[in-house]
Amino acid sequence: MEGLLLAAVGGFMDAFTYVRFGVFANIQTGNIVLIGVKASNGRWEAAALHLIPVAAFIAGVVAVELLGRPRIYRKVRRPIRIALAIEIVGLAVVATLPDSTPGPVITIIVSLVAAIQFTAFRTLVDTPYTTLAASGNLRTMASAMHRRFLDHDVAAGRQASRLATVVLVFTIAAALGALITKHAGNTAAAVPAAMLVITLTIFVTETGRLERAAASDAAGDAANEAGKL
Repeated sequence: MEGLLLAAVGGFMDAFTYVRFGVFANIQTGNIVLIGVKASNGRWEAAALHLIPVAAFIAGVVAVELLGRPRIYRKVRRPIRIALAIEIVGLAVVATLPDSTPGPVITIIVSLVAAIQFTAFRTLVDTPYTTLAASGNLRTMASAMHRRFLDHDVAAGRQASRLATVVLVFTIAAALGALITKHAGNTAAAVPAAMLVITLTIFVTETGRLERAAASDAAGDAANEAGKL
């Protein structure tokens, strides 16, 4: 469930920044291509505008990597929760900004949020995936389908099904993001923020359940060992 919600957030955010400002805030390939195209036409100022989300994306990746460093991880302990909380705050801030806010301000925040999500969430059950783009998921899905039908690999069939669902959810969320953004402007960012709140709630609930189960198992093992003495 969390993987699908994150994919929906990714699709919505990319549509949001493209409809509002004509830039991509998720995977930065589109912005890098536009930098080259506009620079080749001598439009240096326009090219520089596309550098802004790229730089923000890099900063977001570095921030998450720092959270995973052993010295910091021991102090933070729950980096995934922190990452989700930062995403929620960032999108909530965007939702409160007036539509007259300069585009670079919005794209910096959204690109930072996208980078955090891209770096923190890379696996769907047992399969590498991304919540921010479709190409990699489509490639992995096609490879899994190949193994399912030619090698009769049932597990690969389940992987293909999960990834197909992710791509579908991403597409639907992008369409909804475009429609809502056209009518609501910056306020539309409240929708992915709400999705992330739900994701964080599910994540905290499931983590707590697993930790309680692990503690219960440990207590049971200790009792068994004591009974042998």
